[in-house]
Amino acid sequence: MEQKIAIITGADGGMGTAITKTVVGAGFHAVMASCRMERAAKVKEKLEKETGATIELLEMDLASVASVLQFAEQVKQRYDHIDLLLNNAGTLCHFPKETADHLEYTVGVNYFGHYVLSHALLPLMGEGTRVVNMVSLTYRYGVIRDTLFTPRTKANFNRFSTYSDSKLALLYFTLDAAEEWKEKGIRVNCADPGIVDTEIITMGNKVIDTLCDIFFRPIIRTPLKGAASLLRLALSEDTKDLTGQCFASEKPVAISPKVLNNPRRQWLHQQTEKVLADIRKAL
Repeated sequence: MEQKIAIITGADGGMGTAITKTVVGAGFHAVMASCRMERAAKVKEKLEKETGATIELLEMDLASVASVLQFAEQVKQRYDHIDLLLNNAGTLCHFPKETADHLEYTVGVNYFGHYVLSHALLPLMGEGTRVVNMVSLTYRYGVIRDTLFTPRTKANFNRFSTYSDSKLALLYFTLDAAEEWKEKGIRVNCADPGIVDTEIITMGNKVIDTLCDIFFRPIIRTPLKGAASLLRLALSEDTKDLTGQCFASEKPVAISPKVLNNPRRQWLHQQTEKVLADIRKAL
């Protein structure tokens, strides 16, 4: 029987670790993608001891198109197909920051990097491949502005609105790819994890974060619970034919017509392709 291959971005984080362990337990060969190799190596070693499986770790920085494309080439050299692409990695920056390609960092990692990765790995996808993108309930507050990709200054940076914008963009990529790749038999969906006990739940303030650790983290979702919707879309038999869906609490949720029919959705697709083409020329 042909080996089943799963690629997980942000695989060394809280949800990423839970996702990797679960897909390995389901019989997949896992490829962990991470930009924090020292930390990821320790997670890999721990998971291999717990599961008895061999797990592959490859370096990839979603904030660098060159790194993403290099990762994709490594995957293509090692495998002739992939069965799961789980775009789990995410960031919420507390201060203005830009990617290696001079894009706004949160948007660059959460949306653009995954867009580039998914398209770069498309030649390895086919009938039955499932792609699941980790969005967020905050996409409801996102706005696709002309300045989406533009690095912010301290004066015009809001971490929460920028994060929401990035997740709305990722939702639109999910819906567009679901339509474009349906005839190939590729299923593309997204999952909302809810509020989860991961590193992203920080405010960058030592006092507030300490209080959060004491009073808030114990009552929010564990990483495994947060990953449950993604895992159902990735592994369940009853979801294998679904595409263009968003799941939360392991159930499909309706996306409002206002979001679906936003004219900025088409602009996003066109601008993303333009930005990517410009970056490729500069590489």
